[in-house]
Amino acid sequence: MKKQVVNLQNKLVNEVEIPDSIFNIKIFPDLIHQYIRYQGAKNRQGSHKTKSRSEVKGGSKKPFSQKGTGNARQGSSKPPHSRGGAVSMGPQNRDHSFSLNKKEKKLAIRCALSAKNNNKEIIFLDSLELKNHKTKELFKTLNKFEFTSALFLYSEEKKIINFKRASANIPKLNILSEKGINVKDLILHDKIFIVQDSINSISKRLS
Repeated sequence: MKKQVVNLQNKLVNEVEIPDSIFNIKIFPDLIHQYIRYQGAKNRQGSHKTKSRSEVKGGSKKPFSQKGTGNARQGSSKPPHSRGGAVSMGPQNRDHSFSLNKKEKKLAIRCALSAKNNNKEIIFLDSLELKNHKTKELFKTLNKFEFTSALFLYSEEKKIINFKRASANIPKLNILSEKGINVKDLILHDKIFIVQDSINSISKRLS
């Protein structure tokens, strides 16, 4: 499949051949959803915790006599129904992450790229090189693409130093190395900008 390559001024530069096995496959929405769940679970801290009976401050001495008080018998001041006592079946520290095999991960990313490509939400750029790092100039330039949020995928960091600095204060604009490509970032952004020289790296990684 051939796609147009434009520059940052949104002017046609040339064409590039993109692999159908990456950008034009059958889409599996359930797999995309599973990958997003996997990312979310992996990022959860799991540090929520309440104290059990063995951790609550207090002794095991009977708070009052077994008989003669008119109250129900108690053996300790630490059970859940006592004031200041433990929490019954409360949350404990845990790891929320679950495994997803490599084939599923790669297929999910290919599905996300194909979905974006089908909706014409992927733009291929010749380069992200800028002469300076002025945010105002870059903001005016990117307005030609008409997007609400954008993700820029690159391969060589040395060439985009000025672009990184200029785009740092532009809202809803993110930059990501092709090594860190993932489903959540692809789905959450309105437009995906892929630098031409990173296409081969993406294809090699996802093949």
